[in-house]
Amino acid sequence: MKNIISLFYRNLFLTNRLFIGLAGCVVLFILSFFFPWLGVIPVLIFWVLIAIFTIDVMMLYKTSKGVFAKRHAPERLSNSDDNELGIYIENWYPFNVSVGIIDEIPFQFQKRDIWFKTVLKPREHKLINYLLRPTRRGEYEFGNIRVYVQSPLGLIRRRYNFEQTEILPVYPSFLQMRKYELMAISNRLTDIGIKKIRRIGHSMEFEQVKNYIPGDDYRTINWKATARQGSLMVNSYIDEKSQQVYCIIDKSRVMKMPFEGLSLLDYAINASLVLSNVALLKEDKAGLITISEKLGSVVPADRRPAHMNKILEVLYKEKTRYLETNMELLYSTVRKVVKQRSLLVFFTNYESMNGLQRQLPYLKRLAKYHLLLVVFFENTELKKLSEQPATDVEGIYIKTIAEKFAYDKKLIVKELAKYGIQSILTSPQSLTVNTINRYLEIKAKQKI
Repeated sequence: MKNIISLFYRNLFLTNRLFIGLAGCVVLFILSFFFPWLGVIPVLIFWVLIAIFTIDVMMLYKTSKGVFAKRHAPERLSNSDDNELGIYIENWYPFNVSVGIIDEIPFQFQKRDIWFKTVLKPREHKLINYLLRPTRRGEYEFGNIRVYVQSPLGLIRRRYNFEQTEILPVYPSFLQMRKYELMAISNRLTDIGIKKIRRIGHSMEFEQVKNYIPGDDYRTINWKATARQGSLMVNSYIDEKSQQVYCIIDKSRVMKMPFEGLSLLDYAINASLVLSNVALLKEDKAGLITISEKLGSVVPADRRPAHMNKILEVLYKEKTRYLETNMELLYSTVRKVVKQRSLLVFFTNYESMNGLQRQLPYLKRLAKYHLLLVVFFENTELKKLSEQPATDVEGIYIKTIAEKFAYDKKLIVKELAKYGIQSILTSPQSLTVNTINRYLEIKAKQKI
């Protein structure tokens, strides 16, 4: 009996409506001393309030299970994307209830506003959807769902606790990968910023004659087939297949820098995942190498159906380290693992010419055997500072320094080009689009 009473008080919450009623009774009791004509009215109102309170308690507590709630969540979350979750709520009471719901989301989100309010009719159920955007890979632990139920009388709330503890892994951005995959399959990559690359000649292999769709080259129209079919027909050509594309990800301290809550390493991981998937759609082979002061993971280039899952699992576990990249080890690994000429996409970051000069001898040696594409990042915060007008001496000093760093980045691009090394200087937000653009350009110009 003691446990039942304790449970009752733990799950009983008084509402503002009840406090207002009690405050009104106190005011009437005080006024009755000055206005005797009020008589027993305050006492009657007080007992009416107690009676309504008792009825409200009986309505909410006469059944042990008045509502049901369950979290609907995917098996895994996608890093840096808006992931949709839902809470299913059902009313088992024979009357309308007002419901407040708290979902105990993982502490990594640092959000305290996951509170939903709704009204449910008898036997009605709803699915309340909301979005969460994780910015780190790893395991996220969700807690319980707490539901606060209020009857039409509205004097008290009853709390229900639903055990919904679960751990969801946050993987690299597979939602972004699927988006680009669908766009590539439907030939709509231009809708999300992918440039249409002009092909050099027609030295590629003929594949088939197909119906013309907007965007096809007019020069490939097959006029004989068009005359026979009565509609425009074009010749389709196949890109060269089975070329190797390796994403090399620098995990050293230069990739720890955060932008919009996401580290440069995570931007590089997301872009590598998308690029590998697009390469497989183009029937190339995708591989992966991660490097810091020691060798990380090595996934040899392949294009078997399960290969993307293997790359995804490897990228899920990668973490930033705090020492400089061992470029000699990277060079020896590439020479040992990559046996044929391949496209090497090296994701790293340089903040100064000195940082480049330390790695340049090894980059030049890699470029002798492979097509090397170095991808590094603009410092968007410094770029904003350089674009702001200076209003005082301190502002002029800050603006000058910011412009100096931005100029160094452009010098790095020129220095790499001097040795025949291609490069991409991009903002973190545009990394994926710019990398795929360059890959498609390289394919179209048959540079590998």
